[in-house]
Amino acid sequence: MNQAAQPVELRTPRLLLRAWRQEDRVPFAALNADPAVTEYFPGPLRRSQIDLLVDRIEEQFRINGWGLWAVEVVATEYFIGFVGLNRASFPAPFTPAIEVGWRLAHQYWHQGFATEAAQAALAYGFATLELTEIVSFTSASNLRSRRVMERLGMRRNAEDDFAHPGVPPDHSLSRHVLYRLTGSEWTAARDPERKPSTARSGGGVGPERGSELAAGSQPLGH
Repeated sequence: MNQAAQPVELRTPRLLLRAWRQEDRVPFAALNADPAVTEYFPGPLRRSQIDLLVDRIEEQFRINGWGLWAVEVVATEYFIGFVGLNRASFPAPFTPAIEVGWRLAHQYWHQGFATEAAQAALAYGFATLELTEIVSFTSASNLRSRRVMERLGMRRNAEDDFAHPGVPPDHSLSRHVLYRLTGSEWTAARDPERKPSTARSGGGVGPERGSELAAGSQPLGH
């Protein structure tokens, strides 16, 4: 039996990206019940689906030590949602790939938290995991998330747009846009000495094992 990886934590000036706790499930279910958060989801999420998603997130942390981190505001210690890295392996021209994604409670929007946390996740992906590329995608009409992707320095090529296989083809949210960022682009855009602090209790970075969080599932929604 493989030994579980030690979970990585990332810290930014305002946020802690950490492994999930049992008490995170109630506020996470609440934010997923908010129509503003699920505006770009193909349909409402049942509590059983939400719990299964968290189970899969926790499994990826046991395997890799990183994934879709639970995000906590340092000043208040409030859980506000998730931001992190996820394996995308559903059928698409650009997969398999590692995506950066986020889902935050509505009351924490418009404060720069998604961008701040995603920047830390990107830094970990490129500087520590030495990934060559990280992608992000959302429905074409989700301009709010697209602006976050652009603030992260990610670029879209319209030729990469695709129909998400987890969304019915006749659904208005089927058409997705793909944004990309390479490791060399990330390095060129910032001082390589500036990285978020990381902490892992014992050992180094866990091996990149395991399958996608939810292969063929609905998109994260960002």
